[in-house]
Amino acid sequence: MRAVAILTAAGSGTRLGHALPKALVPLAGIPLVVRAAHALTSSGIVRRIVVTAPPEALDDVVAALGAAPGAVPGLEVVPGGTTRQASVAAALARLADEPDDAVVLVHDAARPLVPVRVVRRVAGTVAMGRDAVVPALPVADTIKQVGPDGAVVRTLERPALRAVQTPQGFTLGALRSAHAAASHRADDEALAATDDAGLVEAAGGQVWVVEGHEDAMKITTPRDLVVATALVSALVGPSVAVPAAAPTAAGVGEP
Repeated sequence: MRAVAILTAAGSGTRLGHALPKALVPLAGIPLVVRAAHALTSSGIVRRIVVTAPPEALDDVVAALGAAPGAVPGLEVVPGGTTRQASVAAALARLADEPDDAVVLVHDAARPLVPVRVVRRVAGTVAMGRDAVVPALPVADTIKQVGPDGAVVRTLERPALRAVQTPQGFTLGALRSAHAAASHRADDEALAATDDAGLVEAAGGQVWVVEGHEDAMKITTPRDLVVATALVSALVGPSVAVPAAAPTAAGVGEP
C-alpha cells in the first residue's frame, strides 16, 4: 500500500495569536508543518507530499522542511490559495501525473500529532475500495442546533454524531471530481469548503468513517498549543523531527 499526500499549511493562524504563519509556529521547538509531515512519513506508506504554504512564507516553509534530517522523495512546497479549498486544488494540480486510482491523503498541519496507525488505517480503508474515508471520534458533549435568534431548534442524537479529523483519504479520481464540481466556490471565503469529504458528499459520493484518535487534536488557539506541548512531552518527546531534505517549491526552486 502506497499513498501520496497533500499537507495543508497555508493558514494564517490568526486565532493562535502568534507572529509567525501557523505552519511555522513551533511546538516544543519544532514547527507544526514539520511535525505534521513527520506524522505522514512515519507511516511508511507516503511516497510523495505536496505542502501548501502561505505565498509570503514559501521560502521559510521550504527551509523549515529542508533543515530536518532524512529524506522524503517528491516533497514539494507550493503556494496556497485564499481558502483551504483553493489550497487543496493547487496541490491537486501538482499531482496531475498521478493516476486516478492512487490513494491520496489530505492532512492539516494544524494536526501535527496524529498517530501513525490512524494514517495507515485511513489509507488502508481507501485501498480496500472506498472512495472517501475520514477518521473521527464520538462526540462527548450534547450538541444542540440553534437558530439565528439564539433559540434551540433541536437536540441532536449524540450516538450518531462524530467529530471528524484528518488525514482524510480518497482515491485521487474521487477527490479530483469533487473539487472540479465545486471549483466555482474555491475562492469565495463564504462558500468555500473547509472539509474535502464534504465536497465528495456534495458530488454524490459515499464517505466512510474509521476510528480516529484524541492525539490528532487540531491546534487553533493558544490553549490548544499548551495542551499539544504537554502531549509532546508525555508521549512523543521534543526531539522528533520530520525526515525531509531538499524540498522543492513551485516558482522558487526546481518545479
